[in-house]
Order: sequence, then structure tokens, then C-alpha cells
Amino acid sequence: MLIAHLSDPHLQPRGVLYQDVVDSNAMFEAAIRHLNGLQPEPDLVILSGDLVDTGSSDEYAHALELLATIRKPLLAIPGNHDEREAFRAAFRDRPWVARSGPLHVVADGFGPVRIIGFDVTVPGAHHGDVDDAAAAWLVDVLQADPERPTIIMLHQPPLQTGVPYLDAYRCFNAARLEAIVRRFPAVERVLCGHVHRMMQVRFGGTLLMTAPSTTTSIALRPWPDAEPASFVEPPAMLLHHWRPEAGLVTHVVPIGTFPGPYDFA
Repeated sequence: MLIAHLSDPHLQPRGVLYQDVVDSNAMFEAAIRHLNGLQPEPDLVILSGDLVDTGSSDEYAHALELLATIRKPLLAIPGNHDEREAFRAAFRDRPWVARSGPLHVVADGFGPVRIIGFDVTVPGAHHGDVDDAAAAWLVDVLQADPERPTIIMLHQPPLQTGVPYLDAYRCFNAARLEAIVRRFPAVERVLCGHVHRMMQVRFGGTLLMTAPSTTTSIALRPWPDAEPASFVEPPAMLLHHWRPEAGLVTHVVPIGTFPGPYDFA
């Protein structure tokens, strides 16, 4: 099973620049072209939040036009820049969209790996939280098929990166989530977005990874008084490849056209 992982496109209404600096819409179109050109093609595309930037209806309308060009099935969860009810309305025709409450997703029909979209967003806030209800929901889902290879996808990562302006908006109650993950060794990855960088850390007996953004990269400034900043670094996506004999192997895939191919050496 091959799973393409996009994150944090921060789409705008047509013709509007993200942060008045970059064309996030054009960058996402480039990401989709790259995605559609992958060989072999992925079985599934997942998107770990911040589909749009302010949650407006114009943004979601444009986002749906762009997403319609992805050739493979899509699963998405909201991020802190999404608006929960507008996100729900935008995807109301998708069978995986919860009709009320948090926008959790359980998808087990796309291949051997089950995808759990875990909505830890707090409406009106930028941090995430694993509250009592969310923790109970996740345990119930994992217990329903505890041996199934599983990916848990959430937006805000439950880790302290050392970058102060990222850590202020992390997913809180990380120890609660880590304890749940540790109970279920079939969890192959905990996947996140939000930080606009690829990071990885051991978590609950498995590996937690964050995906790069298809737009800007948040500056890597791991010191206490660091000022927030971003850079226009090369955008990228993750590609997760599941094989029974190897488990889940994750690749970082730069988005763009590059010199080559050359003879292997």
C-alpha cells in the first residue's frame, strides 16, 4: 500500500498570496502535478490539516476545485487554520466526514493499513488537545481491530520541538496519547502537520513524524527567545510505503522538476 501525504497548503481565494509573499495555490497545484505523476501511483492521499488559511467559504470553494484534480482517493482532517463547520460543509459528500462533533476519520477500506484521522483541533485556538472524549474515542477505534497495521494522523504534533513559537501551539496532553499508542503495537506511525517541517521522534513505542508544507517552511530556530519566521524552502511531501515483510517505510519527496535521471553510481 502506497500513501501520499500532503500537509499545510494554506490555500487562498483565487489570486490571493499567502502572507502576501508566496502563491500557495500555485504551489499546491505543483504538488498535485507531482503527486499525479508518481509511479507507481499511490493508493490513497492523506492531508494533515490547514487546507486553507482563514476558513472562508471562498477558500474552501477554491480548495475543492484543486482537490478535484487529484486522481486518487483523498482523506483529510482539519488544522488550526481550518474552520470546523466550513470544513465539514465543504466535504459533506464524502463518506468519511463526521456529521457532527470533531472531524475524526476511520478508513480501513483502501488497503491493508487502517488510517485514523484524529481531530485534536480546538475551535478558535491554535493548539491541539487530547481531551477525555477524544482519548476514549481513539481507544474504542483501536480496540475494534487491535492487530491491524494503523496510521494515526493528527494536525498539531504532541511533541516539544525546541522551537518556542511552535511549541506554544503543540498538541497538549501528549502523555495521554503516548500511553494509548503504546498499548497498540500495530500503530506504525503517528503522522502530523502544523510545523511546516519534517521532524521525527520516538513516541509510544513507534515513530512520530511531521510532514513538510507544500508552501513555506517555518524557520528552524531552537533557542528560547527566537523570533517567529518562515522561509521559502523547497516544498515536499511524504510517501509512506507499506509492505508486510518490511512494515512502513517513509520517503521525503521534494516537489519540483530536477536534473536527471543519471546513470546510477
